[in-house]
Amino acid sequence: MGCYGFLKLMMFVFNGIIFLAGAAILGVGIWVKVDSGSILSFLGKIENAPPELSQVLNVGYLLIAIGALLVVIGFLGCCGAVRESKCMLLLFFIIVLVVFIAEVAGAVVILVFRPLADELVQKVGIAAVKNIRKDYGKNADVTGLWNTTMSTLKCCGFYNSSDFVGSPYYVDHNSQYPPQCCPGMNYPCNQTMADSVTIITGCFPKIMQLIDDNTVVIVAVALGIAVLEICAMVVSMILYCRIKSTSA
Repeated sequence: MGCYGFLKLMMFVFNGIIFLAGAAILGVGIWVKVDSGSILSFLGKIENAPPELSQVLNVGYLLIAIGALLVVIGFLGCCGAVRESKCMLLLFFIIVLVVFIAEVAGAVVILVFRPLADELVQKVGIAAVKNIRKDYGKNADVTGLWNTTMSTLKCCGFYNSSDFVGSPYYVDHNSQYPPQCCPGMNYPCNQTMADSVTIITGCFPKIMQLIDDNTVVIVAVALGIAVLEICAMVVSMILYCRIKSTSA
């Protein structure tokens, strides 16, 4: 197998993986839109939520769009390499180039509009705390979602345990917090017990801590994706030019 054959094989394998990943994401996006009991429908029921939060409800469409795009890219890359189609390879190059430019532009926008993102997070936090104090312990969906989130992330409330003060659960259980706020304790989780558990923080600080702890990994993955996109464009152009020269 020469260099040309190796490039064709790698192009086929790489884009085959992209095609399968795109199909999976597309399936998840369709499931999110069809499943009325998903988290998205729960978010839509939150009262006093900031208007910007409604954009989260469109994540299903976003997944469908990303999945469809990956399916198209994978299909063009695989078929273009196997069938040695100049048209497919050129379309593949153009689409990947547009995606690469969009990613760079998106990164710049995120850096420039970081204050707006912080403001949105603050509004979401206010809405989340209001939601806890209004429905936790009364609404089964809200209670179950928060219990699952706190158990999974090992956190308590959105910011801290004080988010539950005044909630139906807090009132009905004689000023007690959920047991997730006092893990490993057999006593009722009151204010004193919750304050003594220093290892449990709010879910939002916990998520931010996870992001900060994995910043290097996130940056490495982003750079890796960028390198793969550049390599894919280079290989597609090499194949395109080789096909053009051999057919001349």
